[in-house]
Amino acid sequence: MRIPALLGLSSGLALTALAGREVAITIDDLPRGGDREASFADTRRMTEKLLAPLRAGKVPVIGFVNECKQHTRELLPLWIAAGAQLGNHTCSHMDLNTHSAAEYEDDIIKGEPVTEGLVHRKARFFRHPFLHAGNDPAKKEDVTGFLAARGYRIAPVTLDNSDYMFALVYGQALARKDTSLAKHVKDSYVTYMDSIFDFFEKRSVEVAGHEVKQTLLIHASQLNADAMPDLLSMMKRRGYSFVTLEQALEDPAYALPEEYAGPGGFSWIHRWSKTKGMAPKGEPDEPEWITKLWKQREH
Repeated sequence: MRIPALLGLSSGLALTALAGREVAITIDDLPRGGDREASFADTRRMTEKLLAPLRAGKVPVIGFVNECKQHTRELLPLWIAAGAQLGNHTCSHMDLNTHSAAEYEDDIIKGEPVTEGLVHRKARFFRHPFLHAGNDPAKKEDVTGFLAARGYRIAPVTLDNSDYMFALVYGQALARKDTSLAKHVKDSYVTYMDSIFDFFEKRSVEVAGHEVKQTLLIHASQLNADAMPDLLSMMKRRGYSFVTLEQALEDPAYALPEEYAGPGGFSWIHRWSKTKGMAPKGEPDEPEWITKLWKQREH
């Protein structure tokens, strides 16, 4: 339920105390997602802008790294300096749906040395690219067992969304210097994300019996760098405080059975509901004009 403004309060802190909602912010595809081709200098500026409000607000964040991408070694220190935790996202952003378990496990191992060399310890968390955790039970079991044996905990997502679609349209608008479209995309994105929070808050009550400590997935993109202050304000208006991924996973909902094996990549709230045999209920779609522009520019 949306919480109204209260007695002119502007900081959102009192609302946080009232609602008691908590969210962990997780950012995928470090050092940069697929919003557009960019130089090292541009990606560095994007990274600094993305991290600045998180650092200033002492907001915990974990970034999931693709070590095979360009400039990973040079840019990860910015995340470490901002206090971010780092996790493994495979080396090449490999899709488990289209590769064998053995190939995927090799790519996980290839995704370790740069991060470990910088933080001097092994990453604790692993995030599946595309949220594809195994398109058949045998593959899922193989990779899940491999991750556990290697000391990883799988990083679930409850607040799944299509930020990557907005990010591609936004990045290409900026490249064409179409500031009007870029502003429209950013404003529509924040409104869309507000609707995503609203949906999964309610759906978590239906599935888990209470509003869970949420885990938000977004990507390292110029859109999220530019929209981060507005996103943080939106979350505060909804009554959220910011917690680490470890703290979010203390919620008992994350111990619910999750038996989905298939080609889809989606929220753990949907996975829990499927395991329980509940009727499906889909989250809000992105605007049709975003889908249309994304399809045009993606292809």
